[in-house]
Amino acid sequence: MVFYFSGTGNSALVARQIAEGLGDEMVSINQCLKEKETKNFRAKEPLIFVAPTYAWQMPKVVHRWIQESSFQDRQKAYFVLTCAGSIGNAAAYAKKLCLEKNLLFCGLAPVIMPNNYVALSDTPDKKECDEILKKAREQTDELIALIQQDRPFPESHASFKEKLSSGPVNTLYYSLFVHDQGFAATDACVSCGKCQKRCPLDNISMENGRPLWKGHCTHCMACICYCPTSAIEYGKKSLGKPRYHFEAL
Repeated sequence: MVFYFSGTGNSALVARQIAEGLGDEMVSINQCLKEKETKNFRAKEPLIFVAPTYAWQMPKVVHRWIQESSFQDRQKAYFVLTCAGSIGNAAAYAKKLCLEKNLLFCGLAPVIMPNNYVALSDTPDKKECDEILKKAREQTDELIALIQQDRPFPESHASFKEKLSSGPVNTLYYSLFVHDQGFAATDACVSCGKCQKRCPLDNISMENGRPLWKGHCTHCMACICYCPTSAIEYGKKSLGKPRYHFEAL
């Protein structure tokens, strides 16, 4: 069973490739969050959790959803984090989560994907995206083979810097930067409501035909990247930057 959380399509793509390679079913954590659902999941095959990397860790909303959901005891669990660079010491936190949930931790592996974080960094152009996605497919196929062979993902030893990034820096980053105060819609907004529909946390309402952010954002970038008229900006930081979501490639 392949569980996935995805803002702009990177993790959804990797999850679909893994599910197809294993002949397994997919469960959208986005949809579960929107429906405010936690379930009792039972599967004969290993559990695979696919999510982006937020500040060198699994997103807090995904971590919390796993904590609140129920899984079969001693079930094997693999974690795949899509990222534009480093996953830091994310494996240690996933391993601790497995101990808490009585799951058998089978490793955490990164898959390098195009950067979607238009709020605070640059996003790649189409040519660069195509090159990244080609290499990502190779990485994903290697992970599928390991799961099929019932082998754990290779273990990596985090450096002091990586431990710092996933620990205190993660906490500081969330408190300073992961909020929705910078989001606003320009006059290019056509009141289509796609941002509201895409938000996995139901953090957007439409007021007088314009999106209004309600204060519990996870910075998935779905609203800003899927806006059909590029009407959503994140202060001045996103001005002039290409919006990235996988389906647009």
